[in-house]
Amino acid sequence: MNKRLMIVGAGKGGTEVLNMLMDSPLATIIAVVDSDASAEGIALAKSYGISVADDWKQYAAATLDFVIETTGKHQTFEQLKDHFKDAVVLPGEFIRIVVERLKQNQQMLEAIIECTSEAISVADHHGNTIMINPSYTRLTGFKKEDVVDKPATADIGMQESVHLKVLSTGQGVRDIRMQIGATRRDILVNAEPIIVEGKLRGSVGVIRDVSQIRALRDELQEAKTRIRNLEAKYQFADIIATSDAMRFVIEQAKLAAVTPVTVLIRGESGTGKELFAHAIHGESPRRYKKFIRVNCAAISPTLLESELFGYEDGAFSGAKRGGKTGYFEEADGGSLFLDEIGELPLDVQVKLLRVLQENEIVRVGGTTAIPIDVRIIAATNANLEQKVADGTFREDLYYRINRMPIHIPPLRERLNELEALCERIIRKLNQEYGRSVRGVDEDALSLLKSQHWKGNVRELENVIGRAMIYMASSEQWIAPHHLQLSNRSTSQKVVESGTFHEAVAKYERDLIERAIEEASGNKSEAARRLNISIRTLYNKLDTTQ
Repeated sequence: MNKRLMIVGAGKGGTEVLNMLMDSPLATIIAVVDSDASAEGIALAKSYGISVADDWKQYAAATLDFVIETTGKHQTFEQLKDHFKDAVVLPGEFIRIVVERLKQNQQMLEAIIECTSEAISVADHHGNTIMINPSYTRLTGFKKEDVVDKPATADIGMQESVHLKVLSTGQGVRDIRMQIGATRRDILVNAEPIIVEGKLRGSVGVIRDVSQIRALRDELQEAKTRIRNLEAKYQFADIIATSDAMRFVIEQAKLAAVTPVTVLIRGESGTGKELFAHAIHGESPRRYKKFIRVNCAAISPTLLESELFGYEDGAFSGAKRGGKTGYFEEADGGSLFLDEIGELPLDVQVKLLRVLQENEIVRVGGTTAIPIDVRIIAATNANLEQKVADGTFREDLYYRINRMPIHIPPLRERLNELEALCERIIRKLNQEYGRSVRGVDEDALSLLKSQHWKGNVRELENVIGRAMIYMASSEQWIAPHHLQLSNRSTSQKVVESGTFHEAVAKYERDLIERAIEEASGNKSEAARRLNISIRTLYNKLDTTQ
């Protein structure tokens, strides 16, 4: 309920009370009284349209709830108490204590806002800025004298003010994109209404620098990239899978990712077994632990055991002083990818079997078992069943690693994915080579689909990469003449009926003749397309006749 009050005394104290209560939703000041017509509070009251007088008795008949006596005269205070018996008469000293306490609270609030790292601006219910903090100045370049006691649009020009929007609707706004300051810096603004006793008294806005948000986002992305590079480079989203066969393989691999079991990835060379191993680790509960890759065929059999399991000090001649940690210990808590597992020597197979059974290793030259927690992801393009039959691969190890086999189909069985694979390869090689190749034209694509692709995706990438290298910088589409492909059936017959050199000569002759034909007989153009000199082309023609 709104209270009616009168202020008696318009000096410094009365003026402070007037300023404090003027905007209060709980009180209405009906009069300010002072015997000095030039008192500071009299002039201020007039500016607010409040009635003024030089004697309080002019309002003796008024109905009042509060009378505030700020003259400091005891006699005046007693007279007011005797006359306004239905009103609460408060001495100026009491009011000054209240005002001082409120000032302290306001100063504390301002100090909190001042030290806040977020840029903040506050507007009153008239839409004028009443407060900003140093963070606001640092972000926008505007100082207090530029915006305080001025309309809330002073810092944003013709743009719609969020403060005015909040004041007009009584609702908060979030993530409003704006530009501010002389440099038109991009910002995001959140603003909320200030409600006091159910009435809208103003608006407070918090401003964030979009460039800082971008920097944080870039740092987060960089951190994610670093984690991904340190652990697994590829995800399932990196695998082209539009055919039913590949979709089934993806589903199998995703199930394997969340199942704590050894995985065996099988497929021909170049089908992407390592890519699947990365993706399986990347979606497993171990994704934030290490992903160690070991090519069993690339390490000498004499060194493979010590590389996998480590060795103790003095284990053998040439051993590093202090010993060495093996790949299993490095991968503890994470995943160990054993590529070409079919090439493991039998003695190493025995130790690997113990790891799978006991979850512990013994270093070369050591006697102490070291417990480990490693998830094995194995891969091979070998026929393990035949190796088991031949005695070159242990049967018990085969059953241990073959609990969840994943078979990746060769490229020739999923040629409908070839176009998407080409797009992915070209996008990757454009970044590596600094090119802007747009894709493979229809004729070239048909030619690619006619190939056997014994080397699978790896061979396809090799063909596309070689074509892009030999393309002119102005060319954007890979055409048939860019592809250095052989007719596999013809080549096979040549190999069967002649020597290796004869097969190579036949291949060169066919390639040159096809280039000349596509260049309409122009040998210089054919040499350019083959990326050889015209002299070399004539020499080849002479030697292959």
